[in-house]
Amino acid sequence: MDAEKYNRSVTLLCPTCGGTQFSPVSPDNTESELQKCASCAREITRDELIRENSENISEHVNEIKKEVTNDIANELKKQLASAFKGSKFIKVK
Repeated sequence: MDAEKYNRSVTLLCPTCGGTQFSPVSPDNTESELQKCASCAREITRDELIRENSENISEHVNEIKKEVTNDIANELKKQLASAFKGSKFIKVK
């Protein structure tokens, strides 16, 4: 399985205007640094921004879970079919 296939980028949206462009207010690289929305100029910490977008993030996680589950099931099916190839008594559906 290719793990790179499951890498995703989730675009965080401003809770006020829905903008996607943010710039740091201070040069610190801490998790709670202030971000300023380019559209409405709202200042919000990175932690709050992630918290406000938690529903969007959860949906992306659920989508990836479904993809991983399907890929694992297909891979197991291929391996079982390969293991029992040539047997006339066992068939993998």
